[in-house]
Amino acid sequence: MKAIGYSSERISTDVDCLLDITLPDPSPLEHDLLVAVEAVSVNPVDTKVRRREQPAAGAWRVLGWDAVGTVVSCGSAVQGFSPGDRVWYAGALQRPGCNSSLHCVDHRLAARAPQSLGAADAAALPLTAITAWELVFDRLKLPRQGQSGEHQSLLVVGAAGGVGSILVQLVRQLTDLVLVATASRPESQAWLQQLGVDYVVDHHAPLADQLARLALPPLRSVISLTHTGDHFHQLVDLLEPQGALALIDDPPPQAIDVLAMKRKSLSLHWELMFTRSLFHTPDMARQGELLAELAALVDRGLIRSTATQSLGPIDAAHLRSAHRQLEGGRTVGKLVLSGWG
Repeated sequence: MKAIGYSSERISTDVDCLLDITLPDPSPLEHDLLVAVEAVSVNPVDTKVRRREQPAAGAWRVLGWDAVGTVVSCGSAVQGFSPGDRVWYAGALQRPGCNSSLHCVDHRLAARAPQSLGAADAAALPLTAITAWELVFDRLKLPRQGQSGEHQSLLVVGAAGGVGSILVQLVRQLTDLVLVATASRPESQAWLQQLGVDYVVDHHAPLADQLARLALPPLRSVISLTHTGDHFHQLVDLLEPQGALALIDDPPPQAIDVLAMKRKSLSLHWELMFTRSLFHTPDMARQGELLAELAALVDRGLIRSTATQSLGPIDAAHLRSAHRQLEGGRTVGKLVLSGWG
């Protein structure tokens, strides 16, 4: 099968950091779907793994954790899927990624893709949507619509990227929270306003003054998606007593002073969407279930794709370009690739 991989860690400007290769076709395990991949998107985790993980001598590492494709065959323990089904998923970090023409994924992590989106637009959503859903409803346990969320505010820091772009839509459609997001560039701010955010503020300016002018309901929850270490003490000061801070990035330990949270009895939550698949938790199938819920929201016209750039077919040159863009830290929405050259 066609694939894109690397055999040694290299910087993204090195033409050998990702290469077009040919690998043996994978064989599905008992819980697996074998999927013919039609489109993928690229996430920061791809660049982090490429920079940090050295494959064994003579081995290739294939990245990619967002895919849409058609089921070719099913393992013996698979339920609810058949060959010919069009599916979407993010997959598991410890297994080969989906930057390959054929890919195996545990069926409990997958769902049928929305009918109203093409493969490229659909591929933008799985990983970021799972991350966002788990942040909002599993980590912070924020109230759904009709559960008094209108009396609370949620602040999302760095909201114009992949996770933030779907998170603000889920909050807008599934809760009554007053939603405040941060972005610093005009194009990022305009993007968030299109997605239905109530207020957009600039995280390069002091947040307290900007929020004070908005006369918001109590700020009981903050989700920080990037540069948490730069904003940590501001966020602790802003949160109401007994509030909660959730994050997904990797700030240096010295930047997170947890003792500063004690006086207010604040809680700290980490989110990694691969946790369920890494540890095969009893609720691992919840990721497939929430992707099915998301597909229904998309098909009802309530959630839009966050794809903002289609870079071309799935090959090493286009993936290298995507990695360079993501490492630049200025991407709005998601980068997608579709088809095979």
